[in-house]
Amino acid sequence: MSQSPKPGQVMGRRGFLSGAAAAGGAAAIGGLTGPAAGANPENLPPNVPDWSRYLGEGVDARPYGVPSEYEAHVVRRNVAWLTASTESSVNFTPLHEIDGILTPNGLCFERHHSGIAEIDPADHRLMINGLVDKPLIFTMEDIMRFPRTNKVYFLECAANTGMEWRGAQLNGCQFTHGMVHCVMYTGVPLRLILEEAGLKTNAKWIMPEGGDAAGMNRSVPLEKALDDCLVAFKMNGEALRPEQGYPLRLVVPGWEGNMWVKWLRRIEVGDQPWHTREETSKYTDLMEDGRSRRFTWYMDCKSVITNPSPQAPLLHKGHNILTGLAWSGRGTVERVDVTLDGGKNWRTARIDGLSLDKAVHRFYFEFDWNGEPLLLQSRAVDSTGYVQPTKDELRAVRGTNSIYHNNGIQTWHVQQNGEVENVEIS
Repeated sequence: MSQSPKPGQVMGRRGFLSGAAAAGGAAAIGGLTGPAAGANPENLPPNVPDWSRYLGEGVDARPYGVPSEYEAHVVRRNVAWLTASTESSVNFTPLHEIDGILTPNGLCFERHHSGIAEIDPADHRLMINGLVDKPLIFTMEDIMRFPRTNKVYFLECAANTGMEWRGAQLNGCQFTHGMVHCVMYTGVPLRLILEEAGLKTNAKWIMPEGGDAAGMNRSVPLEKALDDCLVAFKMNGEALRPEQGYPLRLVVPGWEGNMWVKWLRRIEVGDQPWHTREETSKYTDLMEDGRSRRFTWYMDCKSVITNPSPQAPLLHKGHNILTGLAWSGRGTVERVDVTLDGGKNWRTARIDGLSLDKAVHRFYFEFDWNGEPLLLQSRAVDSTGYVQPTKDELRAVRGTNSIYHNNGIQTWHVQQNGEVENVEIS
């Protein structure tokens, strides 16, 4: 089996280069500094590359910045057979192509129930009604006058990894785990808006409703609404994208994404849950005996190795970097363990960057690969002490009838040629 540094050990530059040279000589070092395939020899040292010979575009050429043309493959993708139409479907974040903890706005996964609502903010209103002292209607200008805050949170669809309940299905971490993203939201604490309307003493629940054609709505306990929910209008510093709820959405930190109502137009306050479609026939967890778990709001501790993975094969023998994401709807991630041999030996990965409450965490693990097959897994532990379970442990409790809340350990099989496949092991 491949050798790896001790937990916490980071290989130095001198050791890295000497190891690469030993593995494959100068060609190996060249391959590790950039992709060799498709390179134009005329642009390689000692030649002067084309881009150094001529003036480039001026500052007015791209008034809104876009990625390089060489990154055109880094896009969200859908699964055509997943739903009858794209208006009620999902596309997936390319987790294997990004790094750090923040997801670029143009790559955040989408989930719609009736397509994207295109809303003129001048015409948009947020109504508060029900068990309040004074029903109110706010314009976007009104909302912008409330005190605001900035918070980094992950958003995960409850159906993320849902197609894996009965075994390995989709060959790519974009498709198995890509219904998650993490951004900085700017918005108004929901409690301030509710306090402006005044809550009746028997108020216990709220029902946020969206302005899309589906009129998406969910029941949310008032306790959660007054705790950390936001009414957000910006993400990563700019206005929400239309597909992310422009001009206004609800943020429900740590809880399933279906509750984060987009195009937010109304919040009704009541004394009991509404039991709408999205919390009865949908977004309940069907058990083996036919009963359903309801109100399973929390997104429990979860992780996935994003590289290597089926869409990101191993390209080089010798030194390699394993990386992935971990998150928990109940707090922070305290530790991530990784294994190269299907769980026989676990090593502690290095969590790098910000470690924020209810946000994704980035982990890395440096290892040497000698060309032998690998079985890669990651296992996260959150700040409550909860340990990410295996898929078999989940199935022993919940069976295989469910779609939602699959946070089981994912296995990638690295073959001798570096290709990676989605598998399960017992």
